[in-house]
Amino acid sequence: MFMSKVNKDDGRVVVKPEKDVVASMVNDFRSELHALVLEQPSEMIIDMGGVNMVDSVGIGVIIATFNSLKKIGGEFKLSNVSKDIFSLFSTMRLDRHFSIEKAG
Repeated sequence: MFMSKVNKDDGRVVVKPEKDVVASMVNDFRSELHALVLEQPSEMIIDMGGVNMVDSVGIGVIIATFNSLKKIGGEFKLSNVSKDIFSLFSTMRLDRHFSIEKAG
C-alpha cells in the first residue's frame, strides 16, 4: 500500500506522499486519492515535500485527480514542489491549470 500522510480539516485535505510518485507505486496512490475525492473536499493539496521524482504515470494520476476535483467544484494545489519537478510541470504548462508552489 502506498500510504500517504493525510490531514483533513473542515473540507480541506492535505496529502503528503511518503515516496516518489512513479509507476511502481502509483496504483495505490491513485486509489488513495480517488477515495479522498469521493469525500468531496472543497480543497485538496498534495504536499510534494517527500517526493524527489514523478514519472509520466504519476503525472497522469495528478492530472486525473485535478480533473475529478474540478468536476465537483474543488480546488487543487501542489505545494513544496522541488525545483526539478516544478520545471517539468511548468514545461508541461500544468501551472496554467492548478496552483504549483515551489519548496521554500
